[in-house]
Amino acid sequence: MIVGIGVDVVDVTRFAATLERTPALAARLFTEAERGLAVHSLAARFAAKEAVAKALGAPPGLRHLDAEVHTGEHGRPLLRVSGRVAETAEAMGVRRWHLSLTHDGGVAIAYVIAEG
Repeated sequence: MIVGIGVDVVDVTRFAATLERTPALAARLFTEAERGLAVHSLAARFAAKEAVAKALGAPPGLRHLDAEVHTGEHGRPLLRVSGRVAETAEAMGVRRWHLSLTHDGGVAIAYVIAEG
């Protein structure tokens, strides 16, 4: 059963400019493992974190660091949740996450399905 769906789109150039303008922002948005990636990958991961929040109904108290995108077997993006994101997901009955990322033509897009 689908518990929630979220999608988000990020303009990569605008996102890169924001990170350059506010260097400390990367530490608030990305885990240490995510921070070394290219900007288009960071934009896709940011979109994923926003899509996770949308799939959960955007309750207060969610932190970007509580949703981490990592690369699984064969390059598949996988989601690890912790903290408030994990607590909220558990309370909603989320047992599995589905994640799709893409970046092309200057935009990054993430699509998230929370399955119960």
